[in-house]
Amino acid sequence: MSVTTPRRTRPRIPIPAGPVRGALCFALIFVNSAACCVPLFALAMIKLLVPLRAPRRGLSRALTAIAEGWIGANSAILGLTQSIVWEVRGLDGLEPRAWYLVIANHQSWADIFALQAVFNRRIPFLKFFLKEQLRWVPVMGLAWWALDMPFMKRYSRAELERRPELRGSDLATTRRACERFREIPTSIINFVEGTRRTAAKQAASASPYRHLLPPRAGGVAFVLGAMGTILKELLDVTIAYPEGSGGLWALCSGRIGRIVLDVERWPLEPWLAAGDYAGDAAFRARFQDWLSVRWSAKDARLERLLGPVPRPG
Repeated sequence: MSVTTPRRTRPRIPIPAGPVRGALCFALIFVNSAACCVPLFALAMIKLLVPLRAPRRGLSRALTAIAEGWIGANSAILGLTQSIVWEVRGLDGLEPRAWYLVIANHQSWADIFALQAVFNRRIPFLKFFLKEQLRWVPVMGLAWWALDMPFMKRYSRAELERRPELRGSDLATTRRACERFREIPTSIINFVEGTRRTAAKQAASASPYRHLLPPRAGGVAFVLGAMGTILKELLDVTIAYPEGSGGLWALCSGRIGRIVLDVERWPLEPWLAAGDYAGDAAFRARFQDWLSVRWSAKDARLERLLGPVPRPG
């Protein structure tokens, strides 16, 4: 996949865009997922039972290799079944053994497949912060734990009001849990809008942006508070579909013809991880201003890529 100039993938299976192509693509992704689940869950059970750190690190590397293989096969399936023009900029100099925070705008499940295809093996396997309760979800909780997804412990505002002594302990607990990532190159991804953008959601949120929902700074602040001393660089990804977007079905059925990913790299300044976002109003305002500047620049990039659109409402 080109990192500087557009490149079109041409399907090797001559099926017109539509439901038949979509069903074939979905079926191939399902078979690939089922094939990868067998070794993944087998190694996950071994990792669960092995108490020693060194063998568990080796198992983590093997589990990540399985996940990267799954992504690589999914990308090959898209290349086999779809005709897509990829325009990807900003990948030069990325390292598979570095520590990154990745932020991106979010429109559909297609975003995740696009990000995985572009970053696979160029940076460490993308990981999401998950709520502590999700650790106990049957089957998937084990997979997320085995792939070293970081779990965050968060107390509700009501609980903190009842027990003020808990304030700050959720971040401290998560920070201790993330210490192991000092030895493991890690990429954390955060969809800053908090949900998939739609025209209805944009109108309801009274967004000041033409192509984006307002950013939710709290999630990014929590990630940086927990891992800011580990993460070295911010990758700000702008995802655009100039010929029209859609969900995973639109991608599989051939209705997405062009995907643009624009990556900007920024150093993570020490102050971003040094403040108390929940308890310090001045720090919170400064952090929100910092993120708003990034978000305004992203909206301007989308304006150049997509053209002007009317403001919602």
